[in-house]
Parts: sequence; structure tokens; C-alpha cells
Amino acid sequence: MNGLSSGMPSRRWVCLLLVLGVLSTSFAAELKVPSQFATIQAAIDAAKVGDTVWVAAGEYRERLKMKPRVTVRSMGKDAKGKLGLARAEATILNHPQGEGPGVLMAEDAVLDGFTITGVGRYDEALWKKHHATQGNDQPHEHIGAAGTAGVEVRHTCVVANNIVHHIGYTGIGITGAKGRKVAPRILGNSCYRNMGGGIGVMRGATALIEGNTCFENFYAGIGHNGASPQVIGNTCHSNIRAGIGISEGSSPTVKGNRCYKNRRAGIGIRSGKDTRPLVEDNDCFENDMAGIGAEEHARPIIRGNRCFKNKLAGIGCRLHAVAEILKNVCRENRASGIGVDGAEAVVRDNQVINNALVALGIRKGSKVTLTGNTLQREGGMPPLVAVLEQSTVVMEKNVLHGGGVAGVLLQGTASISGNQFHGNGPRRGGPPNFAVWVRAGSTVDFENNTVNRWRHAVHAIEAQSVKANANQISQFIDTGIVIQNTKNPAEVTGNTAWAADPKAQAVTITGALGKVTDNQVKPMKKKVNE
Repeated sequence: MNGLSSGMPSRRWVCLLLVLGVLSTSFAAELKVPSQFATIQAAIDAAKVGDTVWVAAGEYRERLKMKPRVTVRSMGKDAKGKLGLARAEATILNHPQGEGPGVLMAEDAVLDGFTITGVGRYDEALWKKHHATQGNDQPHEHIGAAGTAGVEVRHTCVVANNIVHHIGYTGIGITGAKGRKVAPRILGNSCYRNMGGGIGVMRGATALIEGNTCFENFYAGIGHNGASPQVIGNTCHSNIRAGIGISEGSSPTVKGNRCYKNRRAGIGIRSGKDTRPLVEDNDCFENDMAGIGAEEHARPIIRGNRCFKNKLAGIGCRLHAVAEILKNVCRENRASGIGVDGAEAVVRDNQVINNALVALGIRKGSKVTLTGNTLQREGGMPPLVAVLEQSTVVMEKNVLHGGGVAGVLLQGTASISGNQFHGNGPRRGGPPNFAVWVRAGSTVDFENNTVNRWRHAVHAIEAQSVKANANQISQFIDTGIVIQNTKNPAEVTGNTAWAADPKAQAVTITGALGKVTDNQVKPMKKKVNE
């Protein structure tokens, strides 16, 4: 009696059946809408792990609930359209019935190439109102408020090549989950005119957000609340608030993005000492506020960015923020190149060129270290560096080119050593023209600097304390260093003034004298044009 006749399969047939079973599950099926299924959801419901649902061009009035490891993709080639892929523009989920997001993603699911719109209530009048006021009267400003997204993401999945617009809340909303990794890939989407942000990431999610375009959204183009994704190579423009907003303990890597013409900052960083992003290699330009702004105790690293033609600072740091500002280029901004206002900053190896007011503005008791920067302006009267309102600055090994009334205007405390001050030419009359202008009550330690083409290297009247030691001064008018009536005895030693005028003096001091020795004038062959 063989295995077949006994009613029990032989071992050989059992093995064959197992192999066939494995093979049957290894071949993914392709389900087509509407030729095989009338609705996209019906196809999703019928799909198994690894299957792909192909959707023909058309308009579909339905909400989608994705299944794990199922791909839903529009038909057509990847040709470019006006706002994204042509196949995404032609395959539309519009004004769906019922409640919830337009698309609810699932673990390892893929959504590729759709237009999602009409979810929730879009309010054009409200959008215009807040656009006019730069969002100052918006009811909340962070991404974590309740709402219904166009695409809701609570799993690791892929959302690619979609166009999400005119949603009553965030275009694509990503939310982390306790005890579960949420690391979706959000790639190549276009999110615009949504009543929340374009893309929002919150609650510990660690997404890759790459190559998306977010514009004209009610809040930020891309917003973060307590999340640390990688935000790479996106374009964010014309949003009511920041192009990219980072807040509430978020520590993303924000790299290689273009943020321009936003109603507030290009990249805005705020809300707490645990907000610690790396902001690197971005282009932030023509924004209505700063190119990059940090405030409210945030502690960013801002490195290697290009910030230009913004209406306020290229890079701004205020309200107790603590920032590292490294190797950036800040040029042609309408206020300062870099501004520090009631904050702390390390400012190192930046190029700050031809900004309308000052290269660096330091105010309201700020503490700043400036090292290795190039600060330059071709014309204008404001100082290159303004240290105001009892701020403290340490300046080392910087190069300052040009300037108006001063290279450094000091109303506070400064240690200035090893710098080069190259003026536009000394002026005898008119406004002040001093490499360092020390205002009443200020304290300065000026040591080992090279100064040329300024009326005076140091000009101090009624300062608290002045020390000027071992400086090299050339192409000045009459006196290299002028100190009058300091509250504490002035210390001036080892300075050399190079002059063609035989009547020139290295130092003139009135009032209390401390150590004043070894200052000398050495002859120059060419007389300064006064």
C-alpha cells in the first residue's frame, strides 16, 4: 500500500506541498484599480503582504487605511508635472467621505504618487489674514496640536512622490509611539496651502525627510515637536511662519535645505535647552525675518550655512539661546550679518560681508566669543561690530575690513587680541572713525592687534578701564591711541605707531595714569593722505 492509497501523504509529498506553499507566498500579486477593484480601499483590503495595488489616473472620493507591507502606487511613468510627478497630479484623493486622515499609513506600507486634498476644513480667509501679519495672531505655533492630517504616519513606512494640499491641518503628520520605533521615509512630496504645517514630526519620531517641497503652509513648511529626524535637501518657501521650525526638545539634523521667502525665519529654532539641532549647509535667503534664528534657551549648532538678503539678521540668536555659529557665510542682510540679543554664542570662522547695518550686533547683556571671523563692509556709517547694553565679548584673531564710525563700538566689556583692523582710510573731520570706540563706563583689554587706516586705534572717554598693550598702528591721524578720564588708571605699554608725520604721537592720555611705558612712534616713508 502506497502513501496515496492510504489516504495519508507520503513524506515526499509533504515536502513538495510545503515547498509549493512557500513559493505561493513568495510571489507578490498586482491588484488593479478600477479594472479589478472598484475602489482603492477594496484592493487594499484584498491585498496580502508584499502585494502592490496599482491605481489608474482619476479622482477617488475615499479615505485609505493602509495594510502592512502593501504598496499603493499610481500608474504611469515618472515624468515631471507642474508640482510633482505627472502621475501624482492625475491620481487624486479628493474630499473623501467620513472622518479621519486622508490616508492612514501602516507598518512597512508604501504610498507612492497621489494627490491628497480636501481633508478637513481649509479656510482661505483665515490663511490670508495670518499671512498678512506673519502669523503673529495664530492660536498656536507648534506642530503638536490636535488635528486631522492629509497623510497620518504612526509607523515605519514610505510616503513618496505625493502632492498634499488644502488640508484642514498638517499635510503629512508623523507621530512617534512609546516603545516602538517610528522611522518613516518621507521622500519627494509636495505639501502646500495646508492649515497646519506642510510636514510635521512629533513625539520622538526619527524620520528621513528628504527632497520635499513645502510652501504656503499655515505654520512651518516642516515642523518639529520633540522629534529628531534627518531633514535633508528639502525646499521650504513662502510659509506663514518658518521654512523649517524646530522646537520643544527636538534635535534633528537639518542639512542641505533651501529656505526662502518665508514670512518669518528661514529656519527657526526655539523652546527649551533640550532643543539641540545640527543646522548645516543650508541656504536661507530673502526671508522676512532672520535667515536662521534661535531663541528661548535653544542650543543649536549652526554650521556651514549661507544666509543672505534676509530682512533681519543672517543668523539671529536671542532670548537666552546658546548657539555655536561656525563657518557660515552671512552677506547682504538688511540688519546684522549675525545678531546676538540677550543670549550666548560662540562665533567662529564665519564670513560676514556687506550687511546693511553691522556685521555683528551684540546686545542686552549677551556673552559672545568671536574667533577667526572675516567681517567686511564696503561702505556705510554703522560700526562693523556693535557691543551694546553691557554685553561681554572676547575677540581673537578676526579680520575686520572697512567700517564707518568704528570697527568695534563698545558699551560693555571686551577682550580684543590678535585681530586685524583694516579701515577705509582715516578721516580727520566728520563722524568718528575709530578702530575701537570705547564708550563711557566700558572696559577694554586691547592687545597684540594690527590697526591701519583708522583715525585712532583706540578712542576712549570716561571708560571704566582701558588696557592697550603691544599693538601695531599705522596710517592714523595725529595720535594712535586716545584715552581720556578713565575711572581706573589706564595701562598702555609696548605700542608702536608708524607715521610719516613727525608730530604724530603713539599715545595721548588725560586723567589717571597707570603703567604707561615703551610706546613709540616709528617713521613711515609715505605720508598719510588726510
